[in-house]
Amino acid sequence: MSNITGLTRGGASWEPQFVLELDPKKCIGCGRCYKVCPRKVFDLVEREEDDLDDDNMMVMTLADALDCIGCGACARVCPKGCHTHGAAPVAA
Repeated sequence: MSNITGLTRGGASWEPQFVLELDPKKCIGCGRCYKVCPRKVFDLVEREEDDLDDDNMMVMTLADALDCIGCGACARVCPKGCHTHGAAPVAA
């Protein structure tokens, strides 16, 4: 359970799911998540040498995961399912 909840325009309860990880092994560096993100959560960087693939030299990375607003747009546009999301931790 999260300590953050909201309401949709229709009044339904909604719990944001924040990006926790991005799997560089699955990422094809297409930039769709970067383009759809309303914040500066992602960045396109060169793929690590041990992950090099002849077809793609770039990969997305989490630039500032703490700036994520939990909208989930990145996961909806990702063709490879690279993103892992979860609820905000409950404050102690």
